[in-house]
Amino acid sequence: MGYADEVFDLTDRVVLVTGGSRGLGAEIAMGAARCGADVVIASRNMDSCVAAAEKITAVTGRSALPYQVHVGRWDQLDGLVDAAYQRFGKVDVLVNNAGMSPLYESLGSVTEKLFDSVVNLNLKGPFRLSALIGERMVADGGGSIINVSSSGSLRPDQYMLPYAAAKAGLNALTEGLAKAFGPTVRVNTLMAGPFLTDISKAWDIADDSFGHLALQRAGNPPEIIGAALFLMSDASSFSTGSILRVDGGLP
Repeated sequence: MGYADEVFDLTDRVVLVTGGSRGLGAEIAMGAARCGADVVIASRNMDSCVAAAEKITAVTGRSALPYQVHVGRWDQLDGLVDAAYQRFGKVDVLVNNAGMSPLYESLGSVTEKLFDSVVNLNLKGPFRLSALIGERMVADGGGSIINVSSSGSLRPDQYMLPYAAAKAGLNALTEGLAKAFGPTVRVNTLMAGPFLTDISKAWDIADDSFGHLALQRAGNPPEIIGAALFLMSDASSFSTGSILRVDGGLP
């Protein structure tokens, strides 16, 4: 094992990724498994979870548990945590990645149902999961929680305000949880900029859509892996309550 392999080694650790069946979550889960972790793939679609879990096992040989759950529904999260601990006996890394940002025509057209559903999935769910797993991590002697946020939380657009507000709340949650669970459990924000995932297919992308970024382009999903591995592994052992931006150079 080379030096870099040792620094980013996740052998026999257990990584739970919400929204782990596609997009950035799938890349993060596969990256963790490639570094030796067993993974829990949680999302609303069981078929997608199973497919992602089977792919991870086929590629890496690591165990992968698919679990169907709506992260925005408080009463479903205890079952997810119980299933993870029953299967693996622990969770070393929690990645709160599940999220959504529905499109709307105007601010006045935003319904209470849409607003609540966005906040529930992007903020309430991560709070509850972090509370459930974070306390167990403290009892077990350590762990890492990663909240996947968005550059929109810093530079909100008028067409994503409920999402941006929820992600800004997630940034604040990171700092508070880092204090609550320290010194043994680290909590950090992985702040993603525009990435070309399935969600981006709904964007109105012009030739100059990303000209304001230093790299002048959107990210490809695998480009999230390095930052995620840093926060999951002991490579980030002195980082907590922090925001790691992966946004192509947002001004």
